[in-house]
Amino acid sequence: MKTAVLGTGEVGRRLATKLVSLGHEVTMGSRTPDNATAAQWAAENAAAHGTFADAAAAAELVINATSGLVSLSVLEAAGAANLRGKVLIDVSNALDFSGGFPPKVVTPDGGSLAEQLQKAFPDTRVVKTLNTMNNTLMVDPTRVPGHHTVFVCGNDEAAKTETTALLRSFGWLPAQITDLGDLSGARATELLMPLWLRLYGTLGPTDFNLAVVTA
Repeated sequence: MKTAVLGTGEVGRRLATKLVSLGHEVTMGSRTPDNATAAQWAAENAAAHGTFADAAAAAELVINATSGLVSLSVLEAAGAANLRGKVLIDVSNALDFSGGFPPKVVTPDGGSLAEQLQKAFPDTRVVKTLNTMNNTLMVDPTRVPGHHTVFVCGNDEAAKTETTALLRSFGWLPAQITDLGDLSGARATELLMPLWLRLYGTLGPTDFNLAVVTA
């Protein structure tokens, strides 16, 4: 599948590397075409690189791996026409580090970042997932043994099905994937970040995840 990864930071590169290994035709999107980090990564990984608009226009599937505080402007740069009708997997969190660590979680209009993006791009099929863990675990859930959970939510059932298939290709088992329903579920998953950050501060830089266990 032709896949655009918007964002050239650690999360974007991690996801793009996994996608390339699975046979996806990946384009890394950045704000400018001369982004050295993205160009070097693309050259080393048999992928393409371009602006956000270039990447989105060529893609069948788009992944938003940018900082949540700039995600809206990134998608505006990508262009509504280039996103129309496509699945947009949003893995971002809107974290404000201006006051130091731990950061504050920004919740636009009392909702979620994912809902803000969906409202701004109503013809794009936004799905929220993978935002409750570190990027190494996103693409290799076996790093944490036993049962643990990845959440999925979105307004379009077909888009969630496509996203779930991608998660399965990353190694997530059906029992580990919890569908939270429509995109308002992103309010809950984005607000899990204070707990995740507290755990990170307590456990240190190790792989961990949250698990939903039922009776």
